[in-house]
Amino acid sequence: MYPEDQTAMQDTAATTARAKSVIAACKGVTKTYQQGSIEVQALRGVDLEIHARDFATLAGPSGSGKTTLLNMIGGLDRPTSGTVIVDGQDLGELSQADLAEMRLRKIGFVFQSYNLIPVLSAAENIEFILRLAGVPAAERHERAYAALKEVGLEGLESRRPSHLSGGQQQRVAVARALVSRPAIVLADEPTANLDTRTAEGLIDLMAELNETRGITFLMGTHDARVIARSRRHLEMTDGRITADEHR
Repeated sequence: MYPEDQTAMQDTAATTARAKSVIAACKGVTKTYQQGSIEVQALRGVDLEIHARDFATLAGPSGSGKTTLLNMIGGLDRPTSGTVIVDGQDLGELSQADLAEMRLRKIGFVFQSYNLIPVLSAAENIEFILRLAGVPAAERHERAYAALKEVGLEGLESRRPSHLSGGQQQRVAVARALVSRPAIVLADEPTANLDTRTAEGLIDLMAELNETRGITFLMGTHDARVIARSRRHLEMTDGRITADEHR
């Protein structure tokens, strides 16, 4: 084999491996909202690939399109045009029922406001997601307790959200996001409502889960501490990706 042929084969193999590692992709994604008589372009032709094991942050000024883009990748909203692919599945080809199933099994969400069900305990909040996914009761219980232990909340399984601190509630939210073993976890301002010490603890937790379990994270954030810990940083301006820095 000639050296140039060997080099070409290596390049092809590397390209193929990288393509297989793509967890989420946006191709020419636009989103337009109508506010009265005004047309608002939230996304303007976004092209983006998120790869397995990325620990990525998405930043930009308010109104830049961060939350809209996370909602597109999470299947919470549909683009006006373009394609969104998650774990090899074109979300535009899915019915609402199939999209809901995709969110349950393939995508974990961590919201700024925690979004826990107040009348359920920490363990029950996590089990609720597994119940929707049709997981048997014994397995739900086992996985929920294991998830809470993993995020440092062993012994607090029976506490309702009102009896947990803000940081503990956000750790429950992280456990809930992970328990379905998703392809990607999307976090929208995960540290916004937390004090400095608690926020740093949460960042440490997510970074450790990324490093030890290979969980892929994409986090929309203004928090410089989260950005500093990321291994990939994206910037958005006026509905476009304007910077993509690998560290």
